[in-house]
Amino acid sequence: MIPISDEIPTRRLPIVTFGLIGINVLVFLFELMLGSGLDAFFMRWGAVPAYITDPFSYPLAPLTLVTSMFLHGGWMHLIGNMLYLWIFGDNVEDRLGPVLYAIFYLGAGLVAGLAQVVVAPYSTIPAIGASGAVAGVLAAYLALFPTAPVRVLVPGLFMMRVARVPAVIVLGMWFVIQLFNGFLSLGAATMATGGVAWFAHIGGFVAGLGVGIAMRVFQRPQLPPPSGYYRSF
Repeated sequence: MIPISDEIPTRRLPIVTFGLIGINVLVFLFELMLGSGLDAFFMRWGAVPAYITDPFSYPLAPLTLVTSMFLHGGWMHLIGNMLYLWIFGDNVEDRLGPVLYAIFYLGAGLVAGLAQVVVAPYSTIPAIGASGAVAGVLAAYLALFPTAPVRVLVPGLFMMRVARVPAVIVLGMWFVIQLFNGFLSLGAATMATGGVAWFAHIGGFVAGLGVGIAMRVFQRPQLPPPSGYYRSF
């Protein structure tokens, strides 16, 4: 299933979500101009676990836990992350407010990066991508709007069709896939030599789920939006 939109309106323009998408796209366009220098750029600004666990080897290593969130390895990597952020980020931003949402997004990304460092502390492969931070957004959305209908593309025999599926199924299945692949990768060569940073996804999701549950417990119920609202498309 590929999500394409949700149906929950928001009260305000999601300026932080739009800004994050814009920054990620601009950084990726810059990457495209680097040519043969891209690998060195990733080594310098991607989160390399071996550098982070031995910061004396590279003093800026802790900073890369932030910079790595805005780097992507290809068009599909970028589009996939930005699609999920576009669909689910606006509603989480609406509930948290722009300032707290920006802090939350960066915090989820930091937890995600640290989770991958804990699992593969001696890896010399740079971890890049917004996936961990976006995973936190998905988890917060799941906690806040578990029954919200999400429009998804479902593969058919001859064509894709659109279906409305509760968020708990769409995002729950996403997390199960991350868990499955993450634990399969434990001890495998890919943990040291590259591939997908599954535990960054898991770490970000767990962090976001905790924040989302706390919001449900401590925030007052949200009133229906006024007539001038925004919606993810």
